[in-house]
Amino acid sequence: MLRIYGNRALKTLPGLDTRPTSARVREALFNIWQGRIADCRWLDLCTGSGAMGAEALCRGAAEVVGIEKSPDAYKITRENWQQVAQPDQTISLFRGDVVKQLSRLHGQPFDCIYFDPPYNSELYLPVLERVVSLNLLHPTGEIAVEHRPDAWAPIAVSGLELVRQKHYGTSHLAFYTPAPDIS
Repeated sequence: MLRIYGNRALKTLPGLDTRPTSARVREALFNIWQGRIADCRWLDLCTGSGAMGAEALCRGAAEVVGIEKSPDAYKITRENWQQVAQPDQTISLFRGDVVKQLSRLHGQPFDCIYFDPPYNSELYLPVLERVVSLNLLHPTGEIAVEHRPDAWAPIAVSGLELVRQKHYGTSHLAFYTPAPDIS
């Protein structure tokens, strides 16, 4: 059992097929983004148990959208989000390959995007490039990418600017904003 903001309990998947974001990283991210969450549009990529999106809902996000490949994780995320969402909040969840599913959101910019793929996946660059090409990040929005430094290092992505990095033990967060238009 996992606990989030307001001491709410969430369901989790048994075993190690998903790696939940640690409480320390989750708390740090929401402290960093505390002024962004209320009434935001939140995109949760590779949702796992859905804890990040659930916490965004608990903190007042207007809309939370997620993409998850695993059928079991998809089901747990849906249950967790339905449990915490208020009637005035919108939740949407898509199941399937994250790179392919992103096209469903073309031109719908998000204020906050949380991306936490399996650490050893090859998803980092393709997903970040799709976020840019599909105009999924609001001009004042930010993406947080959770990674392990031995599995991936923050890189330059056309259309995005790496603005800061935070380290929490073996989990790191890289933060990107839209690159300034220099035309």
